[in-house]
Amino acid sequence: MSTQLEPAEPIAKGTFATAKQAFGDLFRWNQRVEITNEYGENTYVWQPPAPLRNPISLFAMLKGRDWLFFLVGLAAWTADAFDFHALSIQTTKLASYYHRSKTDITTAITLTLLLRSVGAAVFGLFADKYGRKWPMVINMLILGLLQIATIYSSTYGAFLGVRSLFGLFMGGVYGSAIAMALENCPTEARGLMSGILQQGYSLGYVIAACCNLGVGGSTNSWKIIFWIGAGLSIAVGLIRCLFPESKQFIEAKKHRKENPELYKDAGAAAFWRDCKKMLAKEWKMCIYCIVLMTWFNYYSHTSQDSYTTFLLTQKEFNNTQASRGSILMKTGAVVGGMIMGYVSQWLGRRRTMILAAFLSACLIPAWILPTTERSLSASGFFIQFFVQGAWGVIPIHLNELSPPAFRSSFPGVTYQIGNMISSPSAQIVNAIAEKTFITSAKGDRVEAYGPVMGVATAIIAVGIMVTTAFGPEKKGARFELAKVAGEGGSDENLAKKVADLERGNSIAEAEKGGDARFENVAMESKEMAK
Repeated sequence: MSTQLEPAEPIAKGTFATAKQAFGDLFRWNQRVEITNEYGENTYVWQPPAPLRNPISLFAMLKGRDWLFFLVGLAAWTADAFDFHALSIQTTKLASYYHRSKTDITTAITLTLLLRSVGAAVFGLFADKYGRKWPMVINMLILGLLQIATIYSSTYGAFLGVRSLFGLFMGGVYGSAIAMALENCPTEARGLMSGILQQGYSLGYVIAACCNLGVGGSTNSWKIIFWIGAGLSIAVGLIRCLFPESKQFIEAKKHRKENPELYKDAGAAAFWRDCKKMLAKEWKMCIYCIVLMTWFNYYSHTSQDSYTTFLLTQKEFNNTQASRGSILMKTGAVVGGMIMGYVSQWLGRRRTMILAAFLSACLIPAWILPTTERSLSASGFFIQFFVQGAWGVIPIHLNELSPPAFRSSFPGVTYQIGNMISSPSAQIVNAIAEKTFITSAKGDRVEAYGPVMGVATAIIAVGIMVTTAFGPEKKGARFELAKVAGEGGSDENLAKKVADLERGNSIAEAEKGGDARFENVAMESKEMAK
């Protein structure tokens, strides 16, 4: 297909040159697409955006195996989000149970967020080296056990210790889940599936909030929510045991068995060598993605975490009204993430994120100024439609920006470091709002949560638009044939493969389509022969 497309110049060298090129690409309808083969070799073409297709036809492109991997990845991310929000939505109950202030209880949230980046690095690297299956199984089973351990934490100190460990293992879920769910999706369907996948986080919140309403407001009812979370996590881990490893790792294992001489230097040493090469080559991309994810995590936490408090204090709603408003807000997030992720397949990743951030900023007055439950619920729905609409593009955007052999560790680590940096976002909003007062519609002096959240969200939305406008995009990057890190990736092995092909050992088979992994090298060998 690439031979029918207009060749594009490679990504510019240098930070400023790359930013200038990326900004210019925003205003060119055709999109620069990088195609990566299994040896890490890149070519670039200008590809016209495909027209938006019927979502049903995109769903039909996924085979049964693809759906299984996607649904398990979605279930893992949803269960992970449920486990996290099981604490955040029950802060008052836990404060009463442990006889501590709500601020003391939120310390557990901060510790969880801080340690997630460590878990993302450890389990992400394991997933890139040994496969997606068992790191995820271990993560989910231990998360379930830690939910149970939280229930039996009789002291505040034990509670903090368990939640710290929870953050460590929670951090490993995101990277493995999105890699497993998206790496085998057809290119045309990735935007839609990315939007659906990301909203597992919002779906986990909605389920937790609904469960919380169902169990009531008694102090000890928090334990029921944690039992539900434990069951969900353990169930996902056990279900993952029933399915095979990702296709990439199965093929790598098969090829290693058939060609042991090509993999004699493969192993842990080769894996870490590839890690060092990746970091030396992609350190700027790492920093960019961390900055982007810091903005995005501030974006979601600032606009969501204090929303219920905003309804209770500034708008003076009762608990039932505030809960309904929060659930509708997150419902908007689920819908928006799916739709905007779908649109990104046509409009492009960066243009979609910039558009969503811009529209969310425009909606800020309608989000904080109304006084009735209906109007606030409607505006909360639509602002989160666009906030999480921008977020819906993130899983596939990070997957496409990732070095092909590190599609588990790279997104997971950059996402979780951004999450760690943004961890005090809710505390910042609360600290400023509690010291600033305005007059409510009823004439009372109330804490200014609305103005603080509005100003902060506007600043963050602008930051996202600027950072995204000058950042890279690799929409449509073809990384399906990328080799597994550490699996015979040395220059000597590549040279041997090329030599074999030149002697005709694999060209005939490649021409017949028998081994797609050799097609690119076969073509290059013919050119060399000429």
